[in-house]
Amino acid sequence: MTTGPRHTLPELVELQALQRLGGAALRERLLCTVPVRGAPGGGLPVCAYTLGSERPEAPALLVVGGVHGLERIGAEVAIAWLRSLVMRLAWDDTLHRQLDAVRLVFVPLLNPGGVWQGTRSNPRGVDLMRNAPVQAEDPVPWPLAGQRLSARLPWYRGRRGEAMEAEAQALCHLVETELLPRPFSLAVDCHSGFGLHDRLWFPFAHTTRPIGHLPELHRLAEMLDQALLHHRYVIEPQSRQYRTHGDLWDHLYLRAGAAWPGHTFLPLTLEMGSWLWVKKNPRQLFSRHGIFNPLVDHRQRRVLRRHLGLLDFLGRAAASHARWLPQGPLREHHHQAAVRRWYGAPPVANA
Repeated sequence: MTTGPRHTLPELVELQALQRLGGAALRERLLCTVPVRGAPGGGLPVCAYTLGSERPEAPALLVVGGVHGLERIGAEVAIAWLRSLVMRLAWDDTLHRQLDAVRLVFVPLLNPGGVWQGTRSNPRGVDLMRNAPVQAEDPVPWPLAGQRLSARLPWYRGRRGEAMEAEAQALCHLVETELLPRPFSLAVDCHSGFGLHDRLWFPFAHTTRPIGHLPELHRLAEMLDQALLHHRYVIEPQSRQYRTHGDLWDHLYLRAGAAWPGHTFLPLTLEMGSWLWVKKNPRQLFSRHGIFNPLVDHRQRRVLRRHLGLLDFLGRAAASHARWLPQGPLREHHHQAAVRRWYGAPPVANA
């Protein structure tokens, strides 16, 4: 990755370089500026980058990274795919035809203050993935599921009754303006730090109930199994692993259903299995960043290569959604199959 001055985050330096290389095709939009002690000018920007169709009815894919400051590999995966796209703009006719049909939106570094400070939380000590106004339906483990006691403890949700953090509000506003008004949209949020396997989670995190778009998610998972034959992603609802308060994607999915009930919004979380990196290199346990990121250079390059195929698949799936979204009896078939695959219970009615 490109390096810059010591007082500048290398991720921001690279994004600035890519914006210049992308020219008029790659548009940059400042979402907010986060006050950060010691940063140039006293703050760091949270920016969105857009490529592709300007039509309001065009499908969209949003790629998010850097929600947790310690999980830099998430930002690096998002930037790696954006870099690949920008470098192909000069010669790839197939890419241009795809971009005529889909809008691609990137927020590669949602929590630059956390990256700057080397913390999971933002500079105010709030975990952005526990910050939304969503409460778990049943008792959940404290403090992992989110706590309001102190910002000095992990998984702090923020004070009760306060507005969401600026970064969370910026992401929500972007999704509500760029994605939800469209008939079809996908989102993938890149994280690391859980288990030995790469996982693709979908809502809900606050309840074990299935979401309303279970048939669409099952069809998408089926297509991924068919298109990437040897992939190693475990696809499942997040609630199968653990449940939390304040999940941003639960909040946005619920908002989508309330404001745009006829539209399809499918948010995914890529949870890269960082325990495998620790298993292969136990010395990483002695580094805060080593628990969440591959520290060996060749392993980091391998991780970046591996997930480009997934992001390319999701971009194509968004652009071609009309060809695969299940309708009529086929939708009920996928609903039944999804319940058997993910919930291990008799089929239930759509939520």
